[in-house]
Amino acid sequence: MKNNNIIWTKTLLSVYRYLERISGSIDKIILRNALNCRDVGGQNYFFNNTYNVSQRIINLSERKVTLINLKVLIEDTLREINKKDAQLLISKFFNGEKIKDICASYNLSTRTAFRKIDSAVSAFASRLVMKGYNAFKIEEMLKNEGWINNVYLRLSSKNIEEIELSNLFLAKAVSL
Repeated sequence: MKNNNIIWTKTLLSVYRYLERISGSIDKIILRNALNCRDVGGQNYFFNNTYNVSQRIINLSERKVTLINLKVLIEDTLREINKKDAQLLISKFFNGEKIKDICASYNLSTRTAFRKIDSAVSAFASRLVMKGYNAFKIEEMLKNEGWINNVYLRLSSKNIEEIELSNLFLAKAVSL
């Protein structure tokens, strides 16, 4: 189970930078759904009746709340771990810095940088578990977020130590 906690931690840190963008997109979809509901006649009746439109808007709003809560959870957890660990995680996952750039920025050898990042990921995962967010709870919370689950599956299918999520992969996952 600890391994799943680490995979979920890396997943959450990897998708963090997209959470605000996805939330903004959900707002646009809600607006579009609300504006298009005025056309309820003919073949659009079953798709645009009041009940269906309101259900779509409620589902999208719940999705947005989940993403906002996830963003707040990540930010709060980062504040609760060692500041140097948090900075390493921000550099690696939020800013997408390569390991050689992290080594240069923090004046670390490659081996030390990997070790410190692994330690920071473990600290973050432990803190999540202490807050009540183990792998099972996170999986349940994000069960309807296919794009996040795709990132998790990608991470879990690879050797965690070797994976480097590219911006292209994350951009594709967000667009699904």
